[in-house]
Amino acid sequence: MTVSSSTRIRDSDIVSESRTNPEAFAELFDRYSGMLYRYVSRRLGPEIAEDLVGETFLAAFARRAHYDLTYTDARPWLFGILTKLVSRHHRAEAARYRMLQRSSTEDVVESPADRMAERVTAQASRPVLANTLAGLSAKDRDVLLLIAWGDLSYEEVARALGIPVGTVRSRLNRARRKARAALGNTNPIDEEE
Repeated sequence: MTVSSSTRIRDSDIVSESRTNPEAFAELFDRYSGMLYRYVSRRLGPEIAEDLVGETFLAAFARRAHYDLTYTDARPWLFGILTKLVSRHHRAEAARYRMLQRSSTEDVVESPADRMAERVTAQASRPVLANTLAGLSAKDRDVLLLIAWGDLSYEEVARALGIPVGTVRSRLNRARRKARAALGNTNPIDEEE
């Protein structure tokens, strides 16, 4: 698949071509493996992230004949597969949140001076947020993290999880409400001295 630097081939076209030319599927891996790795690394840690990203692309490759080509963006599809794989590791995810809850809030902050106070306040909230994430139902946590860390829209999360957009909204609202309550109904990034 030859692409000029100004033209980006749609994901659905790549999936379609990969049905007769399996090597074309590598383009999806090149586009999204880093994004998926960062997402799952935040949820489960880097130790398992690479394996789950690999499993995600193996599953996607095996199911590419069933991909709905009317969806030009494959990210929700890939995040949906990855979320199902993450659900098999719920113990590892809970252990990671417990570790984050206990971890030091004195991490080195590498940011411009004008953002340092903001970052330190957010870092201090990390144990509380980790505890909150651990306490959310898996379904609420999936929605919250697909939006916050996966950078998916409501519609994309709905497609990834195979649920209605209204369900995404209600789960997200519930998760955000619990997170705000855990932080004393404040946003540590918005607080000023």
